[in-house]
Amino acid sequence: MKELNQGLESYDDIVHDRVPLSEDELTEDEEKILDELGIFGESRRKFLGQVGASAFGMLALQVLANQEALGAGGELKSLTETLENAVRVSMKINGEIKSLDVDSRMSLLDALRERLALTGSKKGCDHGQCGACTVIADGNRVLSCLTLAATCEGKEITTIEGIDDGDTLHPVQEAFIKYDAFQCGYCTPGQICSSVALLEEAKNGEVSHVTPDVRSKAQNLSLSDDEIRERMSGNICRCGAYPNIISAIKDVHTGKPVGHSWNFVNKEGSEDETV
Repeated sequence: MKELNQGLESYDDIVHDRVPLSEDELTEDEEKILDELGIFGESRRKFLGQVGASAFGMLALQVLANQEALGAGGELKSLTETLENAVRVSMKINGEIKSLDVDSRMSLLDALRERLALTGSKKGCDHGQCGACTVIADGNRVLSCLTLAATCEGKEITTIEGIDDGDTLHPVQEAFIKYDAFQCGYCTPGQICSSVALLEEAKNGEVSHVTPDVRSKAQNLSLSDDEIRERMSGNICRCGAYPNIISAIKDVHTGKPVGHSWNFVNKEGSEDETV
């Protein structure tokens, strides 16, 4: 559909001398294209009168060529023939083995989104700075936009689509809903994947930059707010839902609801009460 829309936007620049085109002159493929565009009846006749035979013919050829290149499920036919640096990669993604041919330079993010239709992982900056593309590879958080798909041979990848257990949400997902830890939702898949991995890191005793004793190898580290902030610092929320994200993670980490408190100050400037 993207190619169709791009074709429609550019057809006005293709020809200037338009030859009117009637519905009777359309081929079966051209009629199918208009059906896919949702152009029927009077709108179709008006469109054909505006676009002209030459422009529409070129548009149809472009769309048909794109459709010919695409096979079932959006995967490219004869991909090894079209890729300059084809590499065969087999990964276990969300519990299922997936084998596909990718360009050796293709990122894991692009492979997930463009080749496997797993669009939950978002492309925010494409420079590893925002964390929206975070997925879990063999239990570790990775930035999929900076990870080559070719390096993931044999790895177990978990994306946001595989975090839940069927119809049962992961505790982190439930906590994000409970504490309203998202607003626009764009960064949320990366935030949740990062949070799930973060909790596992704490169970394994992995330290962070703000851990008081980095020599400690204790299991089940107790995470303070500063610990959570530090460990989640690679995931940016442009909506500013950070306090709620911290509350959601703490709830799952401690198993206890997190209450917010406010200090009320009276007119004399002294604290009155804490709620």
